[in-house]
Amino acid sequence: MTLTYHDVMTADLSPLLDAAGVWQKMGERFGVLQTDYRKNVQGALAGGGWTGLAFDAQQAGAQATAYEYGAAQTEALAIANILREGHTELAARQKHVKDLVADAQANDFAVDGSGVVTYVGFDKLTDKERFAYRHDPDYPRLVAEYDQAARERTTDIRNAVQAVDDSDQGVKLALVGAATDLSPDGSGVGGFNGQADGDPLHAGGAGGDGQKTKTDGWHGDGSFTFLGPNAGFSVTGGPKYGKQGSVKAFADLFHLTAQGTLTNGHLKLSGIADANLGERVSANWGFSDKGVKAQVEASEGLRALAEGRAEYRDVGVYGRATGFAGAEGSGNLQAGKEGFKASAKYFVGAKGGVAGGTEVGGIGVGFNAEGWAGEGGEAKVVFGKDDTDGKWHFGAEVGAADLIGGDLGFEFTVDPHKVADAAGDVADAAGKAAHGIGHAASDAGHALSSVGKGIGSLF
Repeated sequence: MTLTYHDVMTADLSPLLDAAGVWQKMGERFGVLQTDYRKNVQGALAGGGWTGLAFDAQQAGAQATAYEYGAAQTEALAIANILREGHTELAARQKHVKDLVADAQANDFAVDGSGVVTYVGFDKLTDKERFAYRHDPDYPRLVAEYDQAARERTTDIRNAVQAVDDSDQGVKLALVGAATDLSPDGSGVGGFNGQADGDPLHAGGAGGDGQKTKTDGWHGDGSFTFLGPNAGFSVTGGPKYGKQGSVKAFADLFHLTAQGTLTNGHLKLSGIADANLGERVSANWGFSDKGVKAQVEASEGLRALAEGRAEYRDVGVYGRATGFAGAEGSGNLQAGKEGFKASAKYFVGAKGGVAGGTEVGGIGVGFNAEGWAGEGGEAKVVFGKDDTDGKWHFGAEVGAADLIGGDLGFEFTVDPHKVADAAGDVADAAGKAAHGIGHAASDAGHALSSVGKGIGSLF
C-alpha cells in the first residue's frame, strides 16, 4: 500500500525500535541455545561409546539442528538491524516532510490534509492593504508568482512523501529477504536464513542497488515466495454442500513465484514468473441454479510460466511464455445461464508456447501457440463468464501431436466493469468538451459585445 501525506505526517515510528529490541534479544537467545545444544546434546552423545547406523543418523540430524540455531541467530540479528536502520532512514525522511510543511507555513502558505500548498498571505491583509494590492499594476504578476511557488512547494512535499514510501518499500523487501532461506544448508531450503544480511542497502532495501522503488516518477513493488516439499488432500461434498463437491490431492517438490510491478501515473508495468515441480489430481462437480459443471484433471511434471503486461488507462497489452514437461490429462464441461464451456486434452512429453493479446476499454483479443514434442491432443470451446476474473470469454483451441505437433487458439474477452468505466470516461470527456465549447462561445459573445460597444462609442 502506497503511503499518503497523512500517513507520513501522523506515523509513529517508535514501534520499529521496540521491535528491533525484541529481535535483538531473540537472536542473542538463539546463540545461547546453539551453544547449549552443541555441548549438552550433540557433544554429549558424540563423546560416549554409541556407534552404528542409529548414531550416524542422530549426528546428522543434530548437526542440522545446531546449524539452524545459528541460522536463526543470524536471521534474528539481521532483522533487528534492518528495523533499526529502517527507523533511522524513515525518521529522517519523515522529518524532511515536516520541515517542508513548517517552512511553507512560516512563509504564509497553507498545506491541506493531502499535502497541497496554497498561498494565504493576501488573506492576512487589511481591507485597505488588499485594496491597494489589487489596484497595483504588479498585482497579477505577484499572484502568478505566488501560485507558481505554491505549486513548487506542493511538488517538493509530494516528492518527499514518495521518498518516505520508497524507504518503507525498501525496508519491506529487506525484511522479506532476511526471512527467506534459499540455501540447502542445515535442514535444507525453507529453514532459517543463515546468510541473512542486516544491511538494508545490501539486502535490496532503501537506497540499495538491489531494489530501486522509484526513479523519475516510477514506483515499484514486488514479492518472491518459495515453498519446499509440500503435499495436501481435501474432500468436500455431502449434505453440507448440496449437489456439489470436489476432491483434490497434490504433492509438490517445490513451487516458486516472483512478481513485481512498476507504476508511473496511469502507466503500469507488471510481470510474474512461476515454476512448479509436482503432481496433482482434482475432480469437481456441481448442480445449481447457474447450471451444471463437471471437471477432472491430473498432471505430473515441471511447469514454468513468465508473463509481462503493460497498461495505460483503459489500454493494455500482454505477452506470455510457458513450458511443460511431463504428463497431463483433463476434461471439463459446464453449461448454464452464464454460458457454455467444454474441453478435453491429454499429453505426454514436452511443450513450449507463447501467447499475446491486447485489451482496449474492457474488450480484449488474444492468441496462443504451442509446439509439442510428444503425444497428445486437445480441443476446447468457451462461451461464457469466468468467475475467477469476472470477464466473459469467447474462444476456441485445438491441438494434436504424434511425436511432433502443436496447438493454436484464440480468445475474445469482455470485462463489463471496464467497459462501463471506459464509457464513463468517454462521457466525462464529452461533457468537458461541451463545457469548454460553451465557455468559448460565451467568451466569443462577450468579445463581440465589447466590439459592438466600441464601435457604438465612435458615433
